[in-house]
Amino acid sequence: MGLGVLLYVPNVIGYIRVLLVLISWSGFDNPAVFVPCYVVSIILDGVDGWAARRLDQTSEFGAWLDVVVDNLGRGMLWSTLYEWGWLVSAVEWCVFACNHNAHGAQWKTSFSESPRLIQAVMAKGFKTPTGVLAIGGLHVLPVWLYGYQQGVLSRPLCVPEWLQVLGVLVLAGGRLLCLCVEVWCVWAHVHFLTRDKQVERRE
Repeated sequence: MGLGVLLYVPNVIGYIRVLLVLISWSGFDNPAVFVPCYVVSIILDGVDGWAARRLDQTSEFGAWLDVVVDNLGRGMLWSTLYEWGWLVSAVEWCVFACNHNAHGAQWKTSFSESPRLIQAVMAKGFKTPTGVLAIGGLHVLPVWLYGYQQGVLSRPLCVPEWLQVLGVLVLAGGRLLCLCVEVWCVWAHVHFLTRDKQVERRE
């Protein structure tokens, strides 16, 4: 495979996403710049996975890059929205380090021994009610908060105030659900790092 993997189509899409995140950050106070650039970056997050499978260009680097770009985008958004936003980003980066250190590109399939709630979130590639709620909290909540804070939901989209608040509450619930998964991932990694290697060798 070698360095040629860097030019795989899904990875090139990842580089485009990085550029869009940087443009979004530079135009944060201008919704006309921020919203389309950031939303296109999110859409491309789904396209790169499809392209990887369609073109048979899946790779460990691609799986790593995909999460890195996601964390860059959300970290930029959280940190710019709120003074404490860096904490959300820090947790996400910590979980990324834990999962990829122990499981690499296969981290999504490493939840067979997790509690039922965690398994419910991770089941079928997040294609369950709890999984959709958690992913909504992870990806949509910061964008929704941006729209709420900048008035995008009110003026161009004409979303009623009560629906804006309800959206925040539902998505915040999803983010808390996601936090449960993140805490479990960190705890599982602590167990991985403190495992008895002598027992493993005897087995």
